[in-house]
Amino acid sequence: MLLLHLSDVDEASWAERFRRALGDYPVVRRGDRFDPADVRYIFVWKPKQEAFDNLGNLKAILSLGAGVDALLQHPGLPDAPIVRFVDEDLTQRMSDYVIAHVTMHHRRFSRFQQDQKARRWTQYYPPAASETTVGILGLGVLGQDAAKKLKGLGFTVRGWSRSAKQLDGVECYSGESRFIDFLNGTDILVNLLPLTPETTGILNYETFLQLRRDGLDGGPVIINAARGRHQKEADIVRALKDGTLGAASLDVFEVEPLPEDSPLWQIETCYITPHIAAISSERTGVEYFSRIIRQHEDGAPLINVVDRTRGY
Repeated sequence: MLLLHLSDVDEASWAERFRRALGDYPVVRRGDRFDPADVRYIFVWKPKQEAFDNLGNLKAILSLGAGVDALLQHPGLPDAPIVRFVDEDLTQRMSDYVIAHVTMHHRRFSRFQQDQKARRWTQYYPPAASETTVGILGLGVLGQDAAKKLKGLGFTVRGWSRSAKQLDGVECYSGESRFIDFLNGTDILVNLLPLTPETTGILNYETFLQLRRDGLDGGPVIINAARGRHQKEADIVRALKDGTLGAASLDVFEVEPLPEDSPLWQIETCYITPHIAAISSERTGVEYFSRIIRQHEDGAPLINVVDRTRGY
């Protein structure tokens, strides 16, 4: 039996799709009548405190989100494998977001927007893409795809990750000892890290000071499309106001929705989007998890299982 426990999304729509995809395999929702002992899989998004009560026969927890940091903090989380959502559609959407904001900042949108408001004709020519280095924090599925696509557009690309990675045409750094070296050559810093205790607050003033100063006109740029707790928003405000950063694109925030009194709203060089960089599609999500359930029931091992010691 598959149990759906989804908050802040249309649970009924997901359930109907799962029933069509799984056929005779039983699919239930929280309000349905069922025996908790029959539940083998639970599909979750923002699970409530009681989500896992009495589910003693779970084979796996299926997470709608690509990130599982919040799920790992659940006080009632059972000791069952957690399968995260890895999907080509979600990956493409994230790369679309990253590319849009990298190219916007590379072409100095902020400068020309200010010129337009002032009716000022100033023919500044941005550097070639190859002269601009994009540094990607996190070289998982999302980071690798973004790096590959940015490289294809001609940018110089480097990446930093916890463990060593190798990507064609990308200068890869790993570990705390290489973090500063990675930052020193970066003009546009893109964060796609998983949220762990080690990465919480990594986008801070000291990090910003280490970015390359002689690259982009106006100063280096940050793009955060990962988690709000990666950033210290007071430090971003300070850095944007004193010129340590030339601009920022933020899709996630320490508190969501972003409070109306946040000073970020008022900074012209801060581009705010309401946590929309990548969304999990019902169609592809149901296809992905239905396939995992069928294969696992037939004896195949689970894929994309979270390493709880690492947090992703």
